[in-house]
Amino acid sequence: MSEAVVDLRSDTVTRPTPAMRAAIAAAEVGDDALGDDPTTRRLEEVTAELLGKERALFFPTGLMANQTALAVLGRWGGEVIVEAGAHVLNYEEGAAAALSGIQLRSVHTPDGLLDADRVRPAIRPVSKYAPRTCAVAVENTHLFSGGRVMPLESMAGVATLAREHGIKVHLDGARLWNACVASGHSPAEYARHADTVMVALSKALGCPVGSVLAGETAVMEEAWRVRRRLGGAMRQSGLLAAAGLYALAHHRAAISEDHARARRLADGIAEIADFSVIEPETNIVLIDVHQRVPGPSEIDKLLLFLEMRKILMIQFGTNRLRAVTHRDVDDAGIARAIAAFGEWAASQRRI
Repeated sequence: MSEAVVDLRSDTVTRPTPAMRAAIAAAEVGDDALGDDPTTRRLEEVTAELLGKERALFFPTGLMANQTALAVLGRWGGEVIVEAGAHVLNYEEGAAAALSGIQLRSVHTPDGLLDADRVRPAIRPVSKYAPRTCAVAVENTHLFSGGRVMPLESMAGVATLAREHGIKVHLDGARLWNACVASGHSPAEYARHADTVMVALSKALGCPVGSVLAGETAVMEEAWRVRRRLGGAMRQSGLLAAAGLYALAHHRAAISEDHARARRLADGIAEIADFSVIEPETNIVLIDVHQRVPGPSEIDKLLLFLEMRKILMIQFGTNRLRAVTHRDVDDAGIARAIAAFGEWAASQRRI
């Protein structure tokens, strides 16, 4: 039997477990666009309770959920403050501007994390000549910096500052489940400092599809309209929501194993002279490849080398790879990945 692929490109590549597939098959469904899907309603209620919010909405994607939140909290021609590496700025196709007429103002930080002191200078004074600051969007964990966890006190400080200036806060919590496992804080402890919060079901939790946006009832009522406008009003969505319910009940406890495997991967590769690794806080490992001689990056050759050994990663910078651990990669897969990096380094020394 040939070896299985060790797919570390993202935690979105997971397959539903047999038990999750059974939950999907058994789901009671209705027309969710008409408010008739009981499984979707239950997922929304459970997620809202976990986040300490009045109401939640099920979305097909995190991008749609994020952009719905910005549309509801922002205004046409307004400005939302984000960290310079934020997902909503770099990986959502300019959607805030294209869909909602919202400008994103980036704040450069050394670690990818916003706090009140970093946000304060970006809040524009009221002027009829400048965009109005409408909201701050924070990201936890922060993808671009390697899955860093935003400290709860930083989140609270940003929220306090925002309230002082009459602006809103959105929490892009695509990997909030990871942040909570790493920090020991509950989802509600983070979410209480945001007007809206998005959590993904298709990353750490291993669902095939879906994210949830939560907030106050009135805000979610407006979000329902924006979601429909963007094409997110689904019909028998309970088939997908059932996977989310199963994952929330059964998969959250295993996230710590993903974090442990990320550290094991990072430690193993860091011991190889050709690479340096940013120590992971959660399940994302950033690997820098050292150039032996000036010239084109060796990343493409290394990625092909790994792929031939059924190890998949993605390029995440000129000389950087990204690996993301998840529930479909076990200890043996991590060992194979480390061994492949060692094999590459040895082959390069022979050249």
